[in-house]
Amino acid sequence: MPTFSVPRCFRAATFGLLLAVTAVSVAASPPETTDLLDPAPLPMALAQPLSSTAEQIFTQARPRLLQIRTLLTAAQKQSSDGAGFLVDADGFALTNYHVVSQYALEPQTYQLDYLAPDGTRGHLQLHAIDIANDLAVVRLESPDDVADDVLPSHDHFTFNPAAIAGALPKGERLFAMGNPFDLGFTIVEGTYNGLVENSYQPRTHFTGALNPGMSGGPAVTADNRIVGVNVSKQFGGDLVSFLVPAAAAHALVEKARHNEAMNQASVREAIREQLDAWQNGFFAALQEEGFRSASFGPYQAAESKAPWFNCWARTNSDARPKPRVLINSATCDTRTELFLAGNMSSGRANLSHTYLKSIDLNAFQFATLVSQQMYSPSLYGPRRRFTPQQCYENFWAPDDAHPNRPVLRVTWCARAYRDFADLYDVAIAAVTQDNSKEALVSRLSLTGVSYPNAITFTKQFLNMLEVSR
Repeated sequence: MPTFSVPRCFRAATFGLLLAVTAVSVAASPPETTDLLDPAPLPMALAQPLSSTAEQIFTQARPRLLQIRTLLTAAQKQSSDGAGFLVDADGFALTNYHVVSQYALEPQTYQLDYLAPDGTRGHLQLHAIDIANDLAVVRLESPDDVADDVLPSHDHFTFNPAAIAGALPKGERLFAMGNPFDLGFTIVEGTYNGLVENSYQPRTHFTGALNPGMSGGPAVTADNRIVGVNVSKQFGGDLVSFLVPAAAAHALVEKARHNEAMNQASVREAIREQLDAWQNGFFAALQEEGFRSASFGPYQAAESKAPWFNCWARTNSDARPKPRVLINSATCDTRTELFLAGNMSSGRANLSHTYLKSIDLNAFQFATLVSQQMYSPSLYGPRRRFTPQQCYENFWAPDDAHPNRPVLRVTWCARAYRDFADLYDVAIAAVTQDNSKEALVSRLSLTGVSYPNAITFTKQFLNMLEVSR
């Protein structure tokens, strides 16, 4: 008789399958008994096979799930897709703002459709957006041949009260659903790990596998109640994913119930208002947290005290062969980014400092190296979204208010957003000009920032550059 070897990675799964087959066989054909007395009945666990928790959840949730698709109207072909889920008997559904952003900004070019697991298709109306939390509420349009007053009631999800109150226990088992890579509706098991620490924007840490196409899908507890909305994953990590907390989602649904469908003008007005409020709050929080001084050789430079800045450092001091220039650098990034559309975002701040000290280079060689480090910032993006980048360069000398600031060579670059007035991407580079053997190169970049906020933050950043001799 031939023998078969089961690969190690499949052995556990194969064993589980055998157990399931065995359980079904016992239930279908109970063993005979030779006991002449009345035999004991089989336990219920053997009398009927049990479904797993995930299977039960998905079976119940399936009619409430949607694939949300942005179609290029002229071609009637899919341009992007994500997930959504029904939250109201009247056909309201939740998804991510970034899932519907193409349609929201360009309804004359795109249309918004849904596909249900049973194959039902239809159009969607946009009723509310929350760009700060990357959420949108849409509503299934009524079929042309059905009157509004006779529409059937939709099966829908409800919210978990503990999740809305922020009282869900860490370690709770969660189940996320969506349509990854347009492969079909799926369910993924994971763990609730509370809010992400040191983050300006509230996000729930979900230890589970979220993939493209699952954005906007529901994450539920074992009772099939909503605790969050799938939104993103950590690239380069394993099972590190993020949800929009239930409280924000629930609030937007309640607001949407009283809203008419949005048109392009009302969408842009809402984005502008929400963006201004979020951005002003973000930079006000940065101002309130303030800066601390970090040492780089004889130089002192600015780093934000805000806990949501993530900083990393590196050096070449241990490189082999021994370097001719010592290079120590530090980079801090907010990792906070407000999605607007495609290449457009707001609220990300990145700052870095690179200290260079000559070991055996002469003054000319060192100046050449520093000049190479002082490259002009490059801001790339489609011309239909951004104006061409403009850069200005000048020298900035110390003044009475900042006598310890070294002479700086500063390059300022900016581009404007065509879709949103008074919104810019800004990048600044500054290099000290006070020593032929040492230098500090400092950089700052801000995305989707108003001009006043950019100027204020840049001045604070540069004015904290000092040197002690």
